[in-house]
Amino acid sequence: MTTAPPAVLETVLYAHDLAAAEAFYNRLLDLEPYVRKEGRHVFYRLASQMLLIFNPEATQMPQSGPLPVPPHGAEGEGHVCFAASASEIEEWRRRLADMGVEIESDFEWPTGGRSIYVRDPAGNSVEFAEPRIWGLGS
Repeated sequence: MTTAPPAVLETVLYAHDLAAAEAFYNRLLDLEPYVRKEGRHVFYRLASQMLLIFNPEATQMPQSGPLPVPPHGAEGEGHVCFAASASEIEEWRRRLADMGVEIESDFEWPTGGRSIYVRDPAGNSVEFAEPRIWGLGS
């Protein structure tokens, strides 16, 4: 293989209180979970990527059965960034305000592009940013 993968398929966050995380992301993303397993995980399907939210205590235990996923997990605050155009960031600001979610940071990057940051109920950092902050897109 001579090329890097074309995209990230999954982004993972961890939350001990999956019910609170699910309520937050259902409302934020205006999506119902793609898959959920009580006490273990809730997954959301986006256009070309999956957002996986796991209870770290449950995923640190070995899986058995037809899907032998190795144990994994993390403690502490994670981060996810959703791509958004400048006008979409304004729409996200309104949605977050309607949800009563405080914007932790809102700024223009020195190289161009804007980001806004909030926290989910587990303390994970949730960012909405223009892809151009990484020199991607226009």
